[in-house]
Amino acid sequence: MAVFKAENVEDLYEIGEVLGSGHFGQVKRVSERSTGISWAGKFLKIRRKGCSPLGMDRASVEHEVEILQALKHPNIVMLKDVFESRSEVVLVLELISGGELFDFIAEKDNLLEIEAIEFMKQILQGLKFMHHSNIAHFDLKPENIMLSNKVTPHPNIKLIDFGLAHHFVPGQEYKSTSGTPQYVAPEVISFEPLSTAADMWSIGVITYILLSGMSPFQGDTDEETLRNVVAMKYEFEDLYFKTTSSMAKDFIQKLLVKDPRERMTADECLLHPWIKPITRKQVANRNRSSINMRSFKRFNAKRKWKMSFNMVFVCNRLANLRLLCKHRSNPDLLQRQCESDGEDSETNPSSLLRRRLSSSS
Repeated sequence: MAVFKAENVEDLYEIGEVLGSGHFGQVKRVSERSTGISWAGKFLKIRRKGCSPLGMDRASVEHEVEILQALKHPNIVMLKDVFESRSEVVLVLELISGGELFDFIAEKDNLLEIEAIEFMKQILQGLKFMHHSNIAHFDLKPENIMLSNKVTPHPNIKLIDFGLAHHFVPGQEYKSTSGTPQYVAPEVISFEPLSTAADMWSIGVITYILLSGMSPFQGDTDEETLRNVVAMKYEFEDLYFKTTSSMAKDFIQKLLVKDPRERMTADECLLHPWIKPITRKQVANRNRSSINMRSFKRFNAKRKWKMSFNMVFVCNRLANLRLLCKHRSNPDLLQRQCESDGEDSETNPSSLLRRRLSSSS
């Protein structure tokens, strides 16, 4: 059960500058008064009765808090405190200052596979802990893989954003159609019972992109992307994988498997020869191979542009909605419209993927 404090956050923390803004609130630097340690305070508006398109549903916040309070691992963002007032909830989280892993890599001129493997190993260690706790992330993608900082020679990976995560209960079936098209597993699209194996599919996609700068299933539309996933339509084009080791390709192939029961687990990934080589030849192959930096930089630039475009689009929708709220006189209808818009305008996880597929067939 999620634990919320009724105290005033300002009694225990000094509120600092704004670090970022989202659809439902702001992230501010906060300093613990007793220790002086800096944290990130996530100030979230809670949706109340009436038109509140910027408010979050309290149950969604409570769900994420429960997940984070159950996960204490060096490669998972740490939740320290949660405060609740009448109009908002404040999550006091570990301050992560290193930015996204993909942005960090894109700044480099070159990167050997052995260096990429060190990052993948940390991601897998975080996932291993989650999965042993019967928790799946269900939204693994570059935006949710961060670095603790950039100043240390070997920065720590931090997995973030557990809004779609699920804690499995033995004997209870779980299905969901939420996810991001490029990274979502086939069983999500087919609305089949899910397991932690869905995260491993996403790891396969992320590894493919990291090494080649190409997305294995990306189509011109979300619907085309989803169809490619279901059809298992991908290949290792020599143009993008000419510097990739055969072990890396084998690693990806053992994850991009349609039957979730046949996919490697996080434990098995950590023992795969690409991650943990057994022979000198395997070590040599990794050390000679590198990622396609030119293609990777291009992919990352396009990804960042798309994120910025989506944010502007969402902000415009919300601004128009606020104007609508001022002029419409039917509060019940208005509330439904605001709630619908708020749900649609979150991080565009392309919920109801199965409906998209069926409607375009």
